[in-house]
Amino acid sequence: MTLSDSSAAFSHTLQRARRNTLGDLLSRSAARYPNKIALVYGEQRVTFRELEERTNQTANALLADGVTHGLKVAILSKNNLDFVIVKYAVAKLGAILVPINYMLTAHETAYILSHSEVSHLVAASGFAESLDAAVALANNLSILARYMIDTQPDQRLHMWKALTNYSQSFSTVAPDMDIDDEDIAQILYTSGTESRPKGVMLTHSSLIAQYVSCMVDGSMTSEDIIIHALPFYHSAQLNCLLGPGIYLGATGIILQQAAPDLILSAVKDEQATHLFCPPTVWIALLRHPAFDQSLPSITNGYYGAAIMPMEILKELAKRLPNTRLFNFYGQTEVAPLATVLQPEDQLRKLGSAGKPALNVETKIVDEYDQNVPPLTIGEIVHRTPHAMKGYLHDPIRTQEAFRGGWFHSGDLGYLDEDGYLTVVDRKKDMIKSGGVNVSSREVEEVIYEYNGVLEVAVIGIPDDYWIEAVTAIVVIKDGMSFDPQDLLEHCKGKLAKFKIPKHIIQVEQLPRNPSGKILKRELRDQHQLPSK
Repeated sequence: MTLSDSSAAFSHTLQRARRNTLGDLLSRSAARYPNKIALVYGEQRVTFRELEERTNQTANALLADGVTHGLKVAILSKNNLDFVIVKYAVAKLGAILVPINYMLTAHETAYILSHSEVSHLVAASGFAESLDAAVALANNLSILARYMIDTQPDQRLHMWKALTNYSQSFSTVAPDMDIDDEDIAQILYTSGTESRPKGVMLTHSSLIAQYVSCMVDGSMTSEDIIIHALPFYHSAQLNCLLGPGIYLGATGIILQQAAPDLILSAVKDEQATHLFCPPTVWIALLRHPAFDQSLPSITNGYYGAAIMPMEILKELAKRLPNTRLFNFYGQTEVAPLATVLQPEDQLRKLGSAGKPALNVETKIVDEYDQNVPPLTIGEIVHRTPHAMKGYLHDPIRTQEAFRGGWFHSGDLGYLDEDGYLTVVDRKKDMIKSGGVNVSSREVEEVIYEYNGVLEVAVIGIPDDYWIEAVTAIVVIKDGMSFDPQDLLEHCKGKLAKFKIPKHIIQVEQLPRNPSGKILKRELRDQHQLPSK
């Protein structure tokens, strides 16, 4: 062996000794807390040792079917125990997990399968046929194996294996794989503003750096009991709660959906301590008759994924006096945490997104990427090891997003004199009415103060005179009457004339995705008023 060969061999040995990957996190928690309950799903209670062993069996079964380093494994499933097992099994192989939104059509799913070039499919009950249909629509896709989880496939689905049963004959010892911290662990597809979603590539190291920020700034410990109600395909639940929980050795309670009845029952039955919800789910919980009796065990309440109306935040603080509230702000491209508003600042800095998280730098820049003074609105940019490695197959958008050595979020905001961030709007949600910018969020906050309004989304719709007319889409509380003219009078005393809605449209509910974000693009499509 030459000196260079010896040096390369030692470098490889050193890398293995220093390795820190998602699979390693589970193994370490299993070693620390072998008999502690890791996950609860329905009647199933799994210890960390059992989770590690089942994950290793699944990893060895996938390896036998060709899943290896760098290959992509798509998963289409609601939340369940097997989703978590597959996530960590894929990580232990150095393969890449591609979670898919189960609300997508077959055509939309086909694009993701084709774009990410997946080789293996995993589906829960009810989704296998959808994946088969998507594969048939995808271009140049070669699927090596298909697995059903959480159920037994029926005879019609002869190409699908029952992964749980199949994996039981494999070793409980983890496969010996060469994995680098900078290898891609997940590709998450953003909803985006374009016609096609973008594939966000997140490495083991970026995810773990983000976990650390969540744990420190979110006051998480191994004693936590965490509700997992938002879908695992979404970065918030997957990477702000599930990943840190497994890392710490906390207990997770898996729910299939973020239904108020399920959440409140699970919190009460399991004495859960940590709950993350987007504003829409917190609003639904607040309106539930069992809210005040079901949540006394919650010590940490997190919100994010969309801007929390200030009136709702005040109500949460009042009705949960013993719960510490945290605002987690960010986006998928930063895995997703960027800034945190701490409990002591919730009312003192009402409406703020807080300060940069532990491993994040944040600043505001103008259209020329120059720093702006405090209280000046500009684009929010970040420098952080959380950041993605790039957009899959899209070097141009990647270069644009990282221009100047900072990740450009596409959000507009400002920093106050104390360095606290306020998010004004998404660039795409800023309304240009009569040549003047109007923040949809500012108008929404005023409308939320009006008695009787349950939810509101403010959008701009094309108008011959205003170019974009400020339009409020409102949902009224049950049993309440509604006078649009009275709402306009309410706005007149609080908003400049050009910000007051030109149209008010009452609807029964607002469209949203499973993670709770209101789909303003869909609202704009639905409520195009005819030209004058």
